[in-house]
Amino acid sequence: MLVRFLVTLSRLLNRLSGALAMLLIVYVLCHILLEIVLRLFGTSTYVLDEFIGYAVATITFLGLGYSLERNSLIKVNILSEKLPERLHWIVDLWVSAMSFALFTWVSYYWYINVLRSFKRGTTSESIAATPLWLPEGMVLIGLVLLCFTLLVRMLTLISTKHIPHIETAHS
Repeated sequence: MLVRFLVTLSRLLNRLSGALAMLLIVYVLCHILLEIVLRLFGTSTYVLDEFIGYAVATITFLGLGYSLERNSLIKVNILSEKLPERLHWIVDLWVSAMSFALFTWVSYYWYINVLRSFKRGTTSESIAATPLWLPEGMVLIGLVLLCFTLLVRMLTLISTKHIPHIETAHS
């Protein structure tokens, strides 16, 4: 019952982060097109590189949990191919546990970095003077969501003893 609730929550959060990442892709396109038009008239937004960089980092990290949930991340199956299919979930559980440990560690230190930027009021050196905790915070949200998705995946693997599969339009 608890696992089912966590799976539902994880899917909802990953759908929301995936939707935000998709909207950011549209933003990137629009900002680049705006910059092209403005440069035809000899002017610029002067923040294209900075804001697109923030958007790409946010897209990347917000998309990790979404991609993991749909088994869309690159996976090397050298070991699992050698095992009977009924044991594939054990390899997946081990990989998920190691990934969870690593990304939890990264998230912890990234949190310290975001908090430091917030407390110090650190801003970018560009004309926009963007508070750096904003883009760093979006990366942190993506990392935490990835950790949550990995945790839910491990609980699902333990409870079902099968690799979870989500039906997508391509399946």
